[in-house]
Amino acid sequence: MSIEHSQKVPFRAAGYSWAIREPWPDPEGLRVVIRRLERLALLFVYVMPLLAQPAVPEGMKRVEFEGSPALLLRNNRIELTMLPKGGAFVHLTLRDDPTGMSPLWNPARMARETGKKPRPAGGGHFVCVDGFGEVSPEEKAAGLPGHGEAHREPWAITETEKKGGVLSVSFLAELPLAQERFRRTVRMVDGESVIYVESSLESLLSFDRPVFWAEHATIGSPFLEPGKTVVDMPAKQSKTRTHIDEGGPYPHRLKDFVEFTWPNAPGEKGETIDLRVAPLAPHSLDHTTSLMDPERPLVFVTALHTERQLLLGYVFKREEFPWLQCWDNYAPDGDMARGMEFSTQPFDVPRREVLDKGKLFGTSVFRWLPARSAIQSRFLFFYTKVPAGFTRVDDVVLREGKLLITDVTAGKTVHLAASRGL
Repeated sequence: MSIEHSQKVPFRAAGYSWAIREPWPDPEGLRVVIRRLERLALLFVYVMPLLAQPAVPEGMKRVEFEGSPALLLRNNRIELTMLPKGGAFVHLTLRDDPTGMSPLWNPARMARETGKKPRPAGGGHFVCVDGFGEVSPEEKAAGLPGHGEAHREPWAITETEKKGGVLSVSFLAELPLAQERFRRTVRMVDGESVIYVESSLESLLSFDRPVFWAEHATIGSPFLEPGKTVVDMPAKQSKTRTHIDEGGPYPHRLKDFVEFTWPNAPGEKGETIDLRVAPLAPHSLDHTTSLMDPERPLVFVTALHTERQLLLGYVFKREEFPWLQCWDNYAPDGDMARGMEFSTQPFDVPRREVLDKGKLFGTSVFRWLPARSAIQSRFLFFYTKVPAGFTRVDDVVLREGKLLITDVTAGKTVHLAASRGL
């Protein structure tokens, strides 16, 4: 084997220097050169992508969560852990809470504690786009996952910054099956226990189409505790989900596909069930949907642990997400989860079923994504302590850079700084 060269050719890269001559006098020397070239290639494969990533700003740290790579975002009030694969918000704590309790559902931890089959890191709050729920047989055969692609694809960090007390991290996820691009920016402001989320979904196709988008916010044990954790929202009309042809590990408490006024839902045995509070004897699985009050430009959903005095809340635009599905998964072994899923559609079902059933309560069940264009969404969420005696949330108002969270019965209002607004 020889390498044809008319003169000595120097190679200098990454600290290496050697030359190739013709004819090559030593086969072993050639193997040495090849090994060096392989090592040089590894430098480009592993080192260059790291150099290309944005610098890590103050308030951001690369960590591990349940055995998976994660990002920790924090200020002097709160800490948020999220997964770069799928972008899920998986752990949220207050810096001054000695218990370190997170309200977010952690299926990996719950499986470990209840002796179930190990689960990967995930859960918490993840985005369902484009698609919310199961897929059709044809979509499944084509490789489309349930709840859309975004929660399974790697998210590239495109920009990071800490400026003027504001930490900002931006992400990009390519959705090849749906031919879409999803972008998300997460922000924290020093001194605030609020997280701001701004997203866009861009179509790469040349025709308008309906899209299906949900923010799958989910609380879990031990924050979700029987008789002590309550959910509140400004629901206008509500309906139970039909359970025909739907299996599940636990029985249903509610009647099938019946309208009701939140939170008083019709039970299987004719009783009225208060859906605000987690049941004292958990052993059920149900879904309900609620139409958010059309008179409000901004709506909310909150989860309050009345004994620990910890409150998680979301504020979002009603025109972007008019529906909120509650997924009440109450396992008797304590592995409980409750979805507070604000969405473009009433229930998490295949898109064909959403379109076939059409409007519910006279309200649209999808958003239009114009050809080669993008649509946006903005919401915020907060986590805070509340005063003793705070047992419910009657209203959440965003006004002049502040969140006002009110329990009318207790006559108490919590004021939180929210300088960026929506």
